[in-house]
Amino acid sequence: MKYKNFFKTMTAAICAASLLMAGCGSDKAADDTIKIGAIGEMTGGNASYGTSMMRGFKLAVKEINANGGVNGKKLVLVEADTKSEPAEAANAMSKLINQDKVPMVAGIFTSSSAIAACNISETTKIPYLAIGATNPSVTLAKDGSTKPNTFRVCFIDPFQGTVGANFVTNELKAKKAALYIDNSSDYSKGLADFFKKSFTANGGSIVIEEAYLQKDTDFKAVLTKIKAANPEVIYVPGYYEEVGKIVKQARELGIDVPIVGGDGWDSPKLPEIAGGAALNNTYFTNHYSADSDSAESKAFVTAFEKEYSQKPDAPAVLGYDGIKLLADAIKRAGSAEPAKVAKALAETKAFSAVTGSLGLNEKHDAVKSVTIIEFKDGKQAYRTTVKP
Repeated sequence: MKYKNFFKTMTAAICAASLLMAGCGSDKAADDTIKIGAIGEMTGGNASYGTSMMRGFKLAVKEINANGGVNGKKLVLVEADTKSEPAEAANAMSKLINQDKVPMVAGIFTSSSAIAACNISETTKIPYLAIGATNPSVTLAKDGSTKPNTFRVCFIDPFQGTVGANFVTNELKAKKAALYIDNSSDYSKGLADFFKKSFTANGGSIVIEEAYLQKDTDFKAVLTKIKAANPEVIYVPGYYEEVGKIVKQARELGIDVPIVGGDGWDSPKLPEIAGGAALNNTYFTNHYSADSDSAESKAFVTAFEKEYSQKPDAPAVLGYDGIKLLADAIKRAGSAEPAKVAKALAETKAFSAVTGSLGLNEKHDAVKSVTIIEFKDGKQAYRTTVKP
């Protein structure tokens, strides 16, 4: 009996020691790394955005870690999928913060999902850097105050909409526009509103305004009404899946006027859906052009093509810039503590990004240029850049 009890005691002691050693090892590993939550549209209707963005994240992390990490620590991405749905975005953010215990989060390209997700990060006081979500409500509360823990690396829709309207007025010389809006998207509705205000202020008129919903596939009945209104341009501030079908069906109906949109168009899937010829005489405002001749852009494009065998789109470059900005904030803060990182992000004034020098204003929005892209036989061609 004595030996039996002694054996039990020794076994328990050994197990306890093993657990303690394992725990110490885990803590040491944790001390050598900094976790960043990487949240994005990996599946669902906007999966092209999430896939590209994650590639940008991973390339940035690879480069940072190869150069010694940040403050002597390696960055580690912890991924979560929004499934291209706002409710799932909130769930994904909750998992990253409450289960994975990340001290900061970056990601999401669509505004509705970003707004839903940052409700969670704000409550838990975890800094969140939105990557492509351009609606003003991402960083602003309902009372107009700035959300203290939410930031973004992209421009916002009031500027994007104004640039689009000025391009239509001054370059395309159009005076009569049709609006075709995704009524299920905060991004689309907001961008359309800012375009409309600027276009009418320029002396233009909206001859017809129609709406569709995400996941719609047949747009010909409404496009027929739009054609009858005889617009000189059609503004479609939507996401690539529906935009591709709208452009394709518009051309099939003989609508040959220019079709213009926003950064939600930027996806390699768009030419596949619409067809190269249908995209001729279409334009969109964007964060970036892979044809940029800046040294930073050329280096990024070369590295991205080497890593993934394709040219980067806006979600990819914004994802890359976002991780580089977070790393810079951690370095300036001297810590990965959430409150210190949030403070450092808010103090960003002139960060050198691939998409250009950017600073964050008092609303935590990036102040930066807008690029206009033209499609030629299914290929993107740089048109011009408009500075803020």
